[in-house]
Amino acid sequence: MAGTNYEPDVPITISPLFAWPPRPGELLAVNARALVAPLLIFYALLSVAIWYLLTPSLASMQTLRPGWILTVWARNLVLLTLWAGGLHYFLHRRRTQGDRLKYTDRPFSHSRTFTANNQVIDNMIWSLGSGVTIWSLYECATWWIMANNPRLVRSWTDDWLYLGALVVAMVFWSQLHFYLNHRLLHVEPLYRLAHKVHHRNPNTGPWSGISMHPLEHLLYFSAPVLLWVVPSHPVVVLMLLLYSGISPAASHCGFDRVEVFGRWSFGAGDYYHHLHHRYFECNYGNRLVPLDALFGTFHDGTTESHRRMRARRRAVRPDADLPAPEPGPELSEVLSDMRDDERY
Repeated sequence: MAGTNYEPDVPITISPLFAWPPRPGELLAVNARALVAPLLIFYALLSVAIWYLLTPSLASMQTLRPGWILTVWARNLVLLTLWAGGLHYFLHRRRTQGDRLKYTDRPFSHSRTFTANNQVIDNMIWSLGSGVTIWSLYECATWWIMANNPRLVRSWTDDWLYLGALVVAMVFWSQLHFYLNHRLLHVEPLYRLAHKVHHRNPNTGPWSGISMHPLEHLLYFSAPVLLWVVPSHPVVVLMLLLYSGISPAASHCGFDRVEVFGRWSFGAGDYYHHLHHRYFECNYGNRLVPLDALFGTFHDGTTESHRRMRARRRAVRPDADLPAPEPGPELSEVLSDMRDDERY
């Protein structure tokens, strides 16, 4: 704990996917816990409801028409507004849990870096304008392809075992896909052209989740392209797209957990990714498919891990450095360091 900044217990734990010797029992337990996480179950149930209640039939989507395309876009716009807007309203406007479990007490920025000198407004413009539009374009393309290729559509009644396995596979595919496109976006010139827009948010909020440049949105939302050739079910497609579209609002909300009615809470923020927003050159992926551990860019939240990251950065850029904090690095130190970094 530093000031009123909340920091979970460290070191951060990750899946032993690449551990040697293998630890199959632990690996199975970690994966099982991840697959029954409350938010993941919520996104799955929401996908079912959206397909059967809020999406045109596949038969009506065999031809590209403005009517059903706009229906999909409007539905996604409302979904993101309700989810990200709701989290922002209760956590940051009404402050229903104050600063409890909040990663930093620093307020959102009001600077010339952002549209209208307002971080939240800027994030909303990128998310609702570019984000929802490109998300919806991928979704509409997928529906059109499936509507015109019946072999790509499987039935839960006849193929429940295959589709169940596919759902699990898509969880891991989404994590792998995120790491690959995210790592690519940190390579010049893609960082300056696109990813820099997202990284203007070292202090993230719900609207920061998919606040990205259109070029980044094109990469980020491309995970369902795999289902253009792999048979699936529309609910599986929606799970993949919803996870990409609305889950970042929770993982970027700034709070480790969200309290509900003061009686129970659910895991929301992702400290693993929060450290990436602090330090930029670590934790490009996630805990479930921990490629950062494999490639030496894993920051587990400890001082020793921070020292290793600084040493790695000095080896690449001797003229640049990060602060050397004791446990619980202050965000203000990071922001001060950023002012001297030409990337920002």
